[in-house]
Amino acid sequence: MEKKLMRIGISLPGELLDKFDEALMKRGYSSRSEGIRDAIRTYNQHYEWMQQIKGTRAATISMVYDCSKKGITSALAEIQHEYLDLITSSVHFHMEENFCFEVIILEGDGEKIVELAEKILSLKGVKHSRLTTMPGERTE
Repeated sequence: MEKKLMRIGISLPGELLDKFDEALMKRGYSSRSEGIRDAIRTYNQHYEWMQQIKGTRAATISMVYDCSKKGITSALAEIQHEYLDLITSSVHFHMEENFCFEVIILEGDGEKIVELAEKILSLKGVKHSRLTTMPGERTE
């Protein structure tokens, strides 16, 4: 079966592309295309993993966001208020002038946790977000 290659164009900030190129060189990629294909495969695998999260879960969502972006703080608060039934605690601190680090600790329905994580990840100004989950059943 012949694989058809598709050509795409993307716009990136120069600093992001420089960091990507540096990582590609250190990891031994032969081209940007090879690195981008690998990054897309990893993204797709992560998305598929998130779709399999079901049942009662304990979880954390960690994020770094640009608190100087207009509306990001209020958007995060609004989203979190929609999911108060899941959130057990959160920790927030300022990393540097414009960047905040926050960890949200959750327990509840896995599908709702994923829904919350995806809403946070899609916000403009969120630079990094990571969901970690474990089965929520307690064993003694």
